Amino acid sequence: MTSERAAEWLLRQLQYQVVDPRLFEQALTHRSAARANNERLEFLGDAILNLIVAEHLYSRYPQADEGSLSRLRAAVVSGTSLARIATGLDLGAVLALGAGELKTGGFRRESILADAFEALCGALYLEAGFERVRELMLSVLGPALAALEPAAAGDADEQKDAKTRLQEWLQGRGLALPRYSVVGIEGESHAQVFEVSCAIEALRLKANGSGMSRRRAEQVAAQALLTQLPG
Repeated sequence: MTSERAAEWLLRQLQYQVVDPRLFEQALTHRSAARANNERLEFLGDAILNLIVAEHLYSRYPQADEGSLSRLRAAVVSGTSLARIATGLDLGAVLALGAGELKTGGFRRESILADAFEALCGALYLEAGFERVRELMLSVLGPALAALEPAAAGDADEQKDAKTRLQEWLQGRGLALPRYSVVGIEGESHAQVFEVSCAIEALRLKANGSGMSRRRAEQVAAQALLTQLPG
């Protein structure tokens, strides 16, 4: 992976014009590649990313206590969450890996993808400063932040969760309750990600949602289905 390729990828995926391509080449180089690698940038990026998310959650949920904010932050910056975001950016395609990691599919490994994403955040901070990296990271993390459950943060403005609102909408129109089904489970036992479908057969509507628990995935799916309802 060349520095020019790293710069092209950043422009394509983040609309970011690189000043120092070599910095981002390092951010996308795993230690198995036996040259300047991304471990130090990963260390820095982890701290920056946690600060960005913590600041955002602090402002977004003024009623939340420390424990609730910590749980929400953990859901956004967990290895599983960051790896999914990295996959969506096709980050694995521009990673520099050693021969062993290439043979074993390291470009798909959750830990490698999450670490590289953090290193990328560190490189962006060094080159562009905090305001710019915050803007870019919040844009990329947008779907994960939007999927957070307000009730878990103690948000006093959200009195009913998505499943309850969907159920009440259907009952008010004499329709059967939605059917929730687990369609997939990914990750290690201590960090599983559930994918759940929510279907309203009478309306022929269906939506999927994912989360760190089945309950959370059901809420995300219900919220996605609420946006499809007529009227």
